[in-house]
Amino acid sequence: MPGMTSSVVEKLGDIKEIKTIDPCWGNPDIIAIAQIQDQDALTQLVLSRIHSIEGVTQTDTHLVYRLKEARTK
Repeated sequence: MPGMTSSVVEKLGDIKEIKTIDPCWGNPDIIAIAQIQDQDALTQLVLSRIHSIEGVTQTDTHLVYRLKEARTK
């Protein structure tokens, strides 16, 4: 919500799984990067913890994966 970015950043900082928090100009207002063990933990983090923060009205979740480097023969 407008005017709530600072307080949302502060509350996100209390969540140990969140490793970086970057306020942004435009949309989205904040980009947060979390390190999560599995999909169930991600679901709990987003739906139970982040969505309950006053000022959070929407989230957009993206999963990052690592590709193994190609082996050379």
